[in-house]
Amino acid sequence: MESLDLFVANREEQLVRKAPLAARMRPRTLDDLVGQEEIVGPGTLLRKAIEADRLSSLILWGPPGSGKTTLAKIIAATTKGHFVPLSAVTSGVADIRAGIKEAKERLGMHGQRTVLFVDEIHRFNKGQQDALLPHVEDGTLVLIGATTENPSFEVNAPLLSRARVVILQSLDDAAVDRILRRALADPDRGLGEERLTIDEEALAFLANFANGDARWALNTLEWASLTTERGGTITAATAQMAAQRRASTYDKGGDAHFDAISALHKSLRGSDPDAALYWLARMLEHGDEPLYVARRLVRFASEDIGLADPQALLMAVAAQQAVHFIGMPEGSLALAELVTYLALAPKSNAVYVGYKAALADVVTTRNDPVPLHLRNAPTALMRDAGFGQGYKYAHDFDGAIVAQQNLPDNLAGRRYYDPSDRGFESELRRRLETIRTVDRVSEGTGGS
Repeated sequence: MESLDLFVANREEQLVRKAPLAARMRPRTLDDLVGQEEIVGPGTLLRKAIEADRLSSLILWGPPGSGKTTLAKIIAATTKGHFVPLSAVTSGVADIRAGIKEAKERLGMHGQRTVLFVDEIHRFNKGQQDALLPHVEDGTLVLIGATTENPSFEVNAPLLSRARVVILQSLDDAAVDRILRRALADPDRGLGEERLTIDEEALAFLANFANGDARWALNTLEWASLTTERGGTITAATAQMAAQRRASTYDKGGDAHFDAISALHKSLRGSDPDAALYWLARMLEHGDEPLYVARRLVRFASEDIGLADPQALLMAVAAQQAVHFIGMPEGSLALAELVTYLALAPKSNAVYVGYKAALADVVTTRNDPVPLHLRNAPTALMRDAGFGQGYKYAHDFDGAIVAQQNLPDNLAGRRYYDPSDRGFESELRRRLETIRTVDRVSEGTGGS
């Protein structure tokens, strides 16, 4: 048994020494943690709860490299809880049950609570999340789930109601800069023994290219150090070669994707072509499906421009066809042309509002029959029943405008479409006023 304990201790020591720099430099106390001061800084409610060992279950929601795993480990260490990590990618219900069994034994034999950390908890299915529920509720374990996705959509409501959601923000460049400097100076866990220095330009480059991901920044710094002689200087060129490309916090199936398409849509609605081009480029660069983007732009043309510029929908469909025909990356220019056009086009949601109002009446009011005069009468029986009688053929009237009730009786006189005074809709507004004037004159003279 003693030899086994020595083997385990030696293995853990070797792992610490040989682990990637990001793992070695992981903060061990709340005071060591860089960033997230609004959440766990001195005097915050969460910090007080941690230090008083009065913590309930948590869901840590934040982007990659923001410190979710680190914070979970610090919480376990500070509260003297036994830390049990699980990955939702590789763990199943059997792993959960084994962890719960051990947690019960540990609580009963030693009075020690278990902190069960579930990384990427959004990947657990409903059954796996439900398996945790009673044991979180009775206090057998403290659950700390980590997720990059909105827990409102990814975590079961019963489990979510028993946990406090803590939102971690992406680290700013200054925080990443501090983390990198600390790693260079630390002789025990960092690169201090290498006596390396780093150009300010290289440091700024790594901090900025990390996009707030401390793990990426540290691992890239370590890679740059491998090609720098002991006692040498990490240059900007070395940092760029180590980085290759900017860290990506984008998941084309996750929150970042939906946030970006929302930003694109709202930039177009706000008539900002510069922001629209930026969000388009960001989505395409990170691998979003170009035809998905095109579909959303077709929707935008109808929803936010409508008849203020009837060409917008034609342009959107043409861009979709161009992307489908020539593919990427050439198709990106068709989409760029489209978003620029849509951003600068006059805006109107009158068609959208009108349709929603009509749909509401379909859903909430009695669906009366089609008025008899609007029905076709191809048979004698239908003509004898009054179908088509009294119908006024518009082309027989001046301007092809005729006063006639075209809605069911219970909705007679209802108005849905109210055109704006922007773009082509200003002309439609004048025409509609002429049409409705004919209706009003007819009503005043007792016409049908």
